[in-house]
Amino acid sequence: MNQRLVQIALVVRDYDEAIDFYTRKLGFELIEDTLMSETKRWVVVAPRGEGGCRLLLAKATNEEQTSRIGNQTGGRVFLFLHTDNFDRDYQRLISENITIVRPQSEESYGKVAVFADLYGNLWDLIEPR
Repeated sequence: MNQRLVQIALVVRDYDEAIDFYTRKLGFELIEDTLMSETKRWVVVAPRGEGGCRLLLAKATNEEQTSRIGNQTGGRVFLFLHTDNFDRDYQRLISENITIVRPQSEESYGKVAVFADLYGNLWDLIEPR
């Protein structure tokens, strides 16, 4: 059997503000932005690199979905972004005024810092050993 996780839905408030944050501030690539109906788009972004998991930016359409924006995991770190150059990417977070929740530290598995995206979802930035 050969399986892999290719996409994760991330509930967002607005397609365009989410695209702007992930592409301009984090440097992700806009993979797809397809109009599905008058209110729905299929928007996919991904970190630049070796074709890992992508994010489907899914606009909240009701009160329950809206209540999950920024807190899909009950306050735990939600997404893990590996990098080949921690210092470069950490400095980018700082220069883009992205909220650093826990500053860089050295752990047994590598360099790590926790940051929050525009909605408050927590991410680990990790340069593995």
